[in-house]
Order: sequence, then structure tokens, then C-alpha cells
Amino acid sequence: MSRYAAAKPYVLLESLAELDGPTTGGVTLPRHIDWGPHYIYDLADEADIRLMYERVIREAQTRDDLNAYLNATWLRQVWCDLFLPVAVKTAWGIRFPELHEHGTMAAAAVGRAAPVG
Repeated sequence: MSRYAAAKPYVLLESLAELDGPTTGGVTLPRHIDWGPHYIYDLADEADIRLMYERVIREAQTRDDLNAYLNATWLRQVWCDLFLPVAVKTAWGIRFPELHEHGTMAAAAVGRAAPVG
């Protein structure tokens, strides 16, 4: 883990119910969250959703940032696939154990729905 990732303060919520961000269309994140080249995240594209959620969780400065761009239902669906620093993944996992539980159940359901062999 980098020293920056270990020392950086991450924003947390009181409840996932606060997350009521967009689920359709395109989203352009503000510069304080996504300072790279101008990019519109297509919410119909699963890879864009994961990338946007990673950036918002890593770089949000306030709860309002999280609320504006994350959706609780979608977060539960993509959580296990997000590439996040250990410190932030741990903090969110401790605060919201249902994220890990949901991902495990979803993976198990997929495994049952599509048996191999």
C-alpha cells in the first residue's frame, strides 16, 4: 500500500440509504474527484460504472460527493469488483458489512445459475 493511500482520509456515510445517485445517462465528475482528461461515464456500461465508483469512493471530499454520484443498489452489485486501496476498502467494509455479504451471495447465485459441465 502506498503511503498516500494509507494516510489519506476517506469519506464515509452513516448509511448506504443516503446514496441516491444517477442510474442512467452519462456522468461527468467534478475536477476535485476526477482530474484526468474530460470523460463522460456511460451508466449503461458496466466498466464505466465500476471506474466511476472507484474514483468517487477514493476521491470524494464530502458526503455530498458520495450522495451525488453513487447509488446504493448499484454499489452493492459492483462492490466486490471495485479496485480500491486497502484502507478505504477496509473502512467501508467495516462500516457496511452488507457490501461484502451481498457480493458473496451474488457470486454464489451466479455460480448456481450457470453450472459448469
